[in-house]
Amino acid sequence: MTNEESTAVLVVGGGLVGLSAAVFLSWHGLRPVLVERRHACTTHPRSRGVNPRTMELFREVGLDEQIRATRSARALAGNSGVIVAESLAGRRIGALDQPYFGDATADYSGVSRARWCICDQDELEPLLRQRAEALGADVRFGHELVDLHQTHDEVRATVQDHVADRRYEIGAAYVVCADGADGGMRHRFGLSQTGVGALAHFMNVEFEAELSGLPGDRRFIMCYVTGAGVRCALMPVDNDRRWMLHVQYQPGEEDAFTPERCEELVRAAVGVPDLPVTIRNVLPWESAGRTATTWRRGRAFLAGDAAHVMPPTGAFGSNTGVQDAHNLAWKLALVLRGQATEALLDTYEQERRSVAEQTVEQAVLRAQDRPRLVSRRWSGAMPKAPGIVSDGMVIFQYRYASDAVVLTEHEQPAGPWIRYLDGTPGTRAPVPARDLFGRDFVLVTGRHGADGWTRAAGKAHQHTGLRLAVHVGDIDAYGISPEGMALIRPDGFIAWRVWRQPRDPANALLAVFSRVLYGGPGDIHWLDVTAPAGHLSTR
Repeated sequence: MTNEESTAVLVVGGGLVGLSAAVFLSWHGLRPVLVERRHACTTHPRSRGVNPRTMELFREVGLDEQIRATRSARALAGNSGVIVAESLAGRRIGALDQPYFGDATADYSGVSRARWCICDQDELEPLLRQRAEALGADVRFGHELVDLHQTHDEVRATVQDHVADRRYEIGAAYVVCADGADGGMRHRFGLSQTGVGALAHFMNVEFEAELSGLPGDRRFIMCYVTGAGVRCALMPVDNDRRWMLHVQYQPGEEDAFTPERCEELVRAAVGVPDLPVTIRNVLPWESAGRTATTWRRGRAFLAGDAAHVMPPTGAFGSNTGVQDAHNLAWKLALVLRGQATEALLDTYEQERRSVAEQTVEQAVLRAQDRPRLVSRRWSGAMPKAPGIVSDGMVIFQYRYASDAVVLTEHEQPAGPWIRYLDGTPGTRAPVPARDLFGRDFVLVTGRHGADGWTRAAGKAHQHTGLRLAVHVGDIDAYGISPEGMALIRPDGFIAWRVWRQPRDPANALLAVFSRVLYGGPGDIHWLDVTAPAGHLSTR
């Protein structure tokens, strides 16, 4: 055992979520250590859809243009739609045409300046690793966590360095467990899960073939095929030679997927019996819906697939995990800088577990709805399955209810989804001024409130050490008057809003920060400087 090391945050797992956590933590000025037992990033395309909310977060840390410049993102930029066909070369049967379905070309400009991006995971992970290291993270592939113990003020981890064949210990104030659905950290802590469980099992067959001579337009996201004898779907990786085939199977049949069998399935799905095929990779995966019942154990936090798994329908899974990491990073940064207490970290589970449960449910409902699409009896538009809300609502219009959100008596939660981004605390800030949000708290106010709220922000800075920005601009979307204010958190969610300026705005702002940062007095409805009837949530 070598000399002990130390870090503020140890990240376990070097997939999309762990690497994103390292990026976001470093962006907030921390220097995390990430350990990953694999020796390199994935070489499989796997997860591909990066939704607009996640692209907003990557834009904050300077990755938007790099992601859109990847080969897969450029090649698949014009792809859209989920279709059904007998085979790729055969008769087209129909397409997914449901009100809830938000295609990769869906227009969300009313709520976001960001757009969907289809980027293969084997290209996205290296970009995240490079950015994390550029920002100061210590990323260690080939290093496996083998033991972990917690004390009241520290986590002690034992790590096996497979590169140098040695073991060492590392101490951390906190641990982010992003080691995947079967990574072991959740099991180590004895944390249970809830949900529908396994829905189906699929074999992901990555292959190369020359398909340019086939008729028809193949710029789709996914094509379900009915002529292969089993439920399967084709997805383009580069719109050229690289493709993926998802094939459903029953547990215990894994050995049947020999190279020869995979080639037969590919030829049947494509519809060309003598097609030359090269099988690149074969990867089993389970479509399931589960959420951990507890996301925090002492100084350790679950994120990504370690905390929730969901079917790929809707492309919500990895996006939800990246957003977990973003939510946790700014809170850890404030606590480690001494600007907040442990109470703020409790709000991570309060907020993200609820969102994950809702999102898992939506992914499951979509997965259960898809078999009707590929049925041979499919004959046109089908009624929406009960309970499904729109993709855009799942991506943008969820609501946090936690101690890091201050609600007035007129703003109590009415359900998991909101119809409009109207400035209600706990929801994502409306699209105006989105580029202002990222590292710090922001006060959005109108021209009549600027002087008072600027002085209040100065006083709050003196007491808390927080960097506070005051933005004077469009306040209509926030449901406040020109002298009112909306307090936006570093993650772009609204912590509090007030219709008009209180008599002592500095005192009011400090009371809100006492609640949000330190878990202060729960009943602060005296801060409710309400609007005239009908002015709040006016849409």
